[in-house]
Amino acid sequence: MIGRPVGCNLEPIDEEAMMMETRLDIPKGRRAIPETFAKAEALGLSFIALTGNPRSGVTNKAILKAIKEAKQLFGGLIIAGKMHSAGVDEPLVSLSAISDFIDAGADIILMPAVNTVPGLSEREVREACDLIHRKGALAMTTIGTSQEGADSQTIREIGLINKRCGADIQHIGDAGWQGIALPENIMTLSIAIRDKALDLSYDGCLSSSLIIFKILLRLRQFFLSLSIDDFHCIIGRLI
Repeated sequence: MIGRPVGCNLEPIDEEAMMMETRLDIPKGRRAIPETFAKAEALGLSFIALTGNPRSGVTNKAILKAIKEAKQLFGGLIIAGKMHSAGVDEPLVSLSAISDFIDAGADIILMPAVNTVPGLSEREVREACDLIHRKGALAMTTIGTSQEGADSQTIREIGLINKRCGADIQHIGDAGWQGIALPENIMTLSIAIRDKALDLSYDGCLSSSLIIFKILLRLRQFFLSLSIDDFHCIIGRLI
């Protein structure tokens, strides 16, 4: 219906992981287990992302196990890796883990974008991208630490640095306004790694992505301009 690939995020929980913080209980429907892989296949999803939210206790060991299980039950693309610690003290960008993920069947390897987690260098991400490409997979760098709500200059810098590292795909997270990244930051990232021309169709009309951006921006401005009485009035009419 939307003309775009649709997938889901599933979390390979490691119950034996040594946690750095209190573990967050993840519902069964969000876990990377045979039942959810089979359901994803039945729904016709295009991809599964095997990664972990904060405090979930996802480890590289559990991700590798989940890739092998998913390959038996799911026919779409498999994205695998961690965009932050997920509450576990282990390397976020491990060349040996990346190699194992690809050998097990992962199509896309995700890792934190440079400038999103402490201590991760441009050299490490560049080396990881080189390995991923040599083994025939795609590299995704991710903004998964709420910086999708930062200023546009920060987003632009992240985009250009990680393009220089060799990232094929750049992910921007959902911790902005109303469960998405700030619309202007989505546009900033798009322009930084592509350019404005690709947001225009050949006949000069605005593309659907730019139209959606403008609608989101107008809605944001509208709701921010409402008084509390106006808001209550709108909710009352909807009810």
